[in-house]
Amino acid sequence: MPEAAAYCPGCGRAMHAPEPARGSVGALPENIAGALAYFTIVPAIVLLVLDPYNKNRFVRFHAIQCLLIWMVGVVISAVLKFVTLVLLIVPFLGHLLALLILGLIGLAAFVVWLVLVVKALQGEMFKLPVLGDFAEKQADAG
Repeated sequence: MPEAAAYCPGCGRAMHAPEPARGSVGALPENIAGALAYFTIVPAIVLLVLDPYNKNRFVRFHAIQCLLIWMVGVVISAVLKFVTLVLLIVPFLGHLLALLILGLIGLAAFVVWLVLVVKALQGEMFKLPVLGDFAEKQADAG
């Protein structure tokens, strides 16, 4: 295996794991500030506005990813509202299907939120597909 290899060609595992966030920014450790960004949209906006949090790449990444998740959530919510209205036209079965869909989407959203908070607390920059890449580019640009 060459020394410069970033990933194993056989299994795809990272050869050199990135260092978790261990420093502190402002009055908070980096990992706490990053996890705090996921508790509603307000802390994410505050962390992007307040100095020194907006200068820290780790905190900025999590705050931006949180805002992106909220935007996607608003779009999904609007689509679900429309789908629910259409399903409620169908007697009995439509109501059950609407409840099932809403319950599964709600459970999935909770699991994603929980994973993001735990990963931030562990000091990792866990990237969601598409949103995480965009958040990382924005965090690097700021």
